[in-house]
Amino acid sequence: MEFRHYSVMLKETIRELCIRPEGIYVDGTLGGGGHALEVCRRLSGQGHFYGIDQDADAVAAAGERLSGFGGLVTIIRSNYCSMREELGKLGVEHADGILLDLGVSSHQLDEAGRGFTYREDAPLDMRMDQRQERTARDIVNGYDETELYHMIRDYGEDRFAKNIAKHIVQAREKKAIETTGELVEVIRAAIPMKVRMQKGHPAKQTFQAIRIELNRELEVLKDSLDDMIDMLNPGGRICIITFHSLEDRIVKNTFRRNENPCTCPSDFPVCVCGKVSKGKVITRKPILPSEEELQENSRSKSAKLRVFERI
Repeated sequence: MEFRHYSVMLKETIRELCIRPEGIYVDGTLGGGGHALEVCRRLSGQGHFYGIDQDADAVAAAGERLSGFGGLVTIIRSNYCSMREELGKLGVEHADGILLDLGVSSHQLDEAGRGFTYREDAPLDMRMDQRQERTARDIVNGYDETELYHMIRDYGEDRFAKNIAKHIVQAREKKAIETTGELVEVIRAAIPMKVRMQKGHPAKQTFQAIRIELNRELEVLKDSLDDMIDMLNPGGRICIITFHSLEDRIVKNTFRRNENPCTCPSDFPVCVCGKVSKGKVITRKPILPSEEELQENSRSKSAKLRVFERI
């Protein structure tokens, strides 16, 4: 299948990156290369673009899309949590801009065989990096009821998490849950008919929770942000698009802490902790998709863009 991915808030992101033609820019979630293409178009021969993605399909698709830029582009198959290490191998210590477009791509959702979608039956996979051994099947069939409940409650924010976890455990006692279709039926049975008629697809939140857990999405984000801010040159910006309230909270709090790291009690007349601000939050409130974009791509509806500038 052709790699398809709608570049969420493309105009806004490119605008907020404030691209310098001679600068170094890094996209840690390269995807199909939509944002990357617009960054590269704005670079001169002195600039350079580094694209990172752990998905082999994304690396191949972006490589083809950006092939016309030749030596201006370097593509790396890795997780963005290894950005500093991977760029360090290439002698790159700093960047003028970093971009993350978090969440799952349209291609991953639309290609049923990857197991991300609840709309078609396929093996329970959900790996963003297919070199990883553990799959969604291992979580669904291996976690105990309490672990499943906490995962679905915290990452899926589903009020029926306890009942869904109970139904999963009961179902797998008869036979292992092997496919997305089997899991959907289990989830459907755990949610009251009246609620199923009122809300969206009953499996959406549970599938999201499993995907986040499997790919360690929140841990990776939390562990990587400070490093990426440290990598920025003065005046450099990091732009992050989130799709989940927990992701957004991590980004918002990390940006604020890097702007005002002081840990002194509020009644101290002067700062004595010695912690110095690394920059400023550009977006006091997140930038949201335009009405036009929401009409073009419904998957943009939960997107939020936050921006931090290094000093």
